[in-house]
Amino acid sequence: MSAAPSPSPSSPAAAPASTAGKAAAGSLQLPSRVAQFYALTKPRVVQLIVFCAFIGMVLAVPGMPTLQQWGLMAIASAGIWLVAGAAAAFNCIVEQGIDAKMKRTAWRPTAKGELSNVQTLLFSAILCIAGSVILYVLVNPLTMWLTFATFVGYAVVYTVILKPLTPQNIVIGGASGAMPPVLGWAAMTDNVGPEALILFLIIFLWTPPHFWALALYRVEDYRKSGLPMLPVTHGNEFTRLQVFLYTLILFAGCLMPFVYGMSSWIYLIAAIVLSFGFCYYGFKLWRNYSDALARKTFRFSLIHLSVLFAALLVDHYVL
Repeated sequence: MSAAPSPSPSSPAAAPASTAGKAAAGSLQLPSRVAQFYALTKPRVVQLIVFCAFIGMVLAVPGMPTLQQWGLMAIASAGIWLVAGAAAAFNCIVEQGIDAKMKRTAWRPTAKGELSNVQTLLFSAILCIAGSVILYVLVNPLTMWLTFATFVGYAVVYTVILKPLTPQNIVIGGASGAMPPVLGWAAMTDNVGPEALILFLIIFLWTPPHFWALALYRVEDYRKSGLPMLPVTHGNEFTRLQVFLYTLILFAGCLMPFVYGMSSWIYLIAAIVLSFGFCYYGFKLWRNYSDALARKTFRFSLIHLSVLFAALLVDHYVL
């Protein structure tokens, strides 16, 4: 007895299965596409940006914020998140060729060709416009213009001009990365006070040792990409010395909130302990290098900044 012939793909019996398969594929594709666009915003980086901006907002308000002020903080945080995400997405367009050559960034949707330049540029523009409108209409124009200037500073001045041009790209371009507390302060006060500039200074001084520690153990990636990062242009030993020297300068900078009177002994203790720890890692890295130690130094730098700003927050409310 011969087996009954199986239905061909064009037969009516195969149609329901084919339709079901397409529906299943479509249902899987949508979440995947959303995840790809979300990845363009560099979520972990943007979270740190918004956190630092939020600290600036809280410190700008004497005492406990009112319900209205909490609402303004939430709106300002959303606007800053959108513009920061737009800058990250634009960065992915400019650096897609470089990203494809580096293990750390080869997974990005633009580097893998999963999203086109037009799609990414449109996504970036929508985020930037939406965030700017929120900040201009619901917060204040000063915050919007400062945030937009930060977008231009990071996405154009740093990414397009400085990064491929000079090994001091991190130092000069760090000004854009140091802006979040200033944005937060401006959102709540409609001005930029000296306290905001002190917070700016801390992040500005923190940026070089943070990124150079990363560049030390990722030096071959940067060499392949053609970017003139300091370990590529000046060597491992010179970069290690710069990391250590910057941690010393940063130590002094981290004392500024206490010296100026915007914090008390709670922050001071945290700043001394954290800064001593960063200097210790910087010294060890200078004297006895290993990729593992550079990786630990990089990770500690993230802890340093996060806990330092958290200590400012605690100090603000406790004392």
